[in-house]
Amino acid sequence: MELLVATAIGTLTAAGIYMILRLRTFPVIIGTSLLSYAVNVFLFASGRLALNAPPVLRDGVEVYTDPLPQALVLTAIVISFGMTAVIVMIAVGSYLSSDDDMVNDPDADADQTKEGAA
Repeated sequence: MELLVATAIGTLTAAGIYMILRLRTFPVIIGTSLLSYAVNVFLFASGRLALNAPPVLRDGVEVYTDPLPQALVLTAIVISFGMTAVIVMIAVGSYLSSDDDMVNDPDADADQTKEGAA
């Protein structure tokens, strides 16, 4: 179980970093979402991976799950959804104003390299 969760976290992190390094805005947004999912799974797994275990410690119970990481993940999901909506609206506004969704402006980069060479 731990190997499966660790592999899922690693895969989400690698895919998120790969998507963030793209030059278009939509893959960058997807990459940040994947990274937030990886962090959420990591936080959730830090509360012990136990099936059918009570969330609080009682007398006679040796295996329990910690409710704090579950509460943190729930809060992080809500915040992540809100921030993703804000980033999408900023990206849509940028696309509508410039008719391009490139993260960097290739024309400005080309102009700077020409000025530096001269």
